[in-house]
Amino acid sequence: MDIRPKDLLVKIFSGFKGSPDELIPILEEAQNTFGYLSPEVMTETAHFLKIPEGQVFGVATFYALFRLTPGGKKTVRVCRGTACHVRRGAAILQEVQKKLGIKPGQTTEDREYSLETISCFGSCAMSPVMVVDKTVYGRMTPARVNRILSETDKGS
Repeated sequence: MDIRPKDLLVKIFSGFKGSPDELIPILEEAQNTFGYLSPEVMTETAHFLKIPEGQVFGVATFYALFRLTPGGKKTVRVCRGTACHVRRGAAILQEVQKKLGIKPGQTTEDREYSLETISCFGSCAMSPVMVVDKTVYGRMTPARVNRILSETDKGS
């Protein structure tokens, strides 16, 4: 038996009182459930909280943690912090973009990969750093980018 998206939203809403100050926790839970915030999710959230749809959209677009489009099966994150920058982190990002054919904030057409940049992972001693899903790769080089992404392709 398949659960419809609307039924999942009702289940999410059941854990809340319907107060406008619950907007961010509801959006977080919805994104964890659906993987992103669709227009329908934002509209239903606005109705549930009795607030304007524009307010929901404004919050969803203001915070970087929210996605408005479906992500890839795997997420590649490249650090752009100071330590990574000094150690040629930009070259790592450039190589990932070249290999995947997308820019930060985008997802490959086959929905295998999404690319994001992060201000700092807190792994400065290992810089430059790239993370694929939850696996941290330190002391990155452009050649390692290709090797790691090729290995993750085989693991799917």
